[in-house]
Amino acid sequence: MITPVSLGTWPTPLESAPRLAARLGLAEFWFKRDDLNGLGGGGNKIRKLQYTCAQAIAVGATTVITSGAPQSNHARLTAAAAARLGLACVLVLAGPPSTNRRGNLLLDELAGAEIVWAGESPLAEVVALEAERRSAYVIPFGGTSPASTQAYVDCGRELRAQLPDIDGTEVVVALGSGGTMAGLVRELGAERVVGVDTGALPDPRATVAGLLVGEVEPDALRIDGSQVGAGYRALTDAARAALETTARDEGVFLDPTYTGRAMAALLAGSFPRGDRVVFLHSGGLPGLFGHPEL
Repeated sequence: MITPVSLGTWPTPLESAPRLAARLGLAEFWFKRDDLNGLGGGGNKIRKLQYTCAQAIAVGATTVITSGAPQSNHARLTAAAAARLGLACVLVLAGPPSTNRRGNLLLDELAGAEIVWAGESPLAEVVALEAERRSAYVIPFGGTSPASTQAYVDCGRELRAQLPDIDGTEVVVALGSGGTMAGLVRELGAERVVGVDTGALPDPRATVAGLLVGEVEPDALRIDGSQVGAGYRALTDAARAALETTARDEGVFLDPTYTGRAMAALLAGSFPRGDRVVFLHSGGLPGLFGHPEL
């Protein structure tokens, strides 16, 4: 296994949230604050980038390239990680060039990333062409690969140290590209981890199971699909309400795409659960400022 580079501040805090616990009818509720891990505005992608950037450096790469939506948290943090490590960074973003220089897109530019707009072309196709042209190391969508799932095995071990009786607790996480959930499942067990689908993948169950390389049967994964709404890029009414509730109950800000959906599922009681829950806060605050419709 490759030795990760150091890009964040660990362990991230585990914070009790008693007002939300009362609202949800829980005995105990905590935030695992992976939004407070130091680099580039924080977020769960930093743990993965510690592994993917280490792989890039190991093969002698001087440029990394990745892809995402215009408000991609992964793109923003890849740009920040590249800046920290002295690597050039190219971001292939979906759609036509955007004049909305807000949120993550502004931070991408501040970190010095070169942005290539894919237009109507598939992201993977544009990434492959640009990577070949620049001899760049490709970091996959969301930073997720079988190797980078170790990042959230690390997080699961932190949780065990912070909450020794975690065996009686469920961990709720937004399910985007799948690697965060997969790592937590590997360390904590499929019965303990609930992934709330954000609509980023056509088949999230198969993707997470595939990342676990036969360790867990797909049907054993706990995946809630109630919050996809009109799709990954659409702001749902439930997510908007969850953002307000969390901010007003606990002073904690969520993002509209990932953590907002995960909290909406909790507030709606969309899946069976016990009375002790850890909510993995995966970051994404800059994305709020890329959604003027909020």
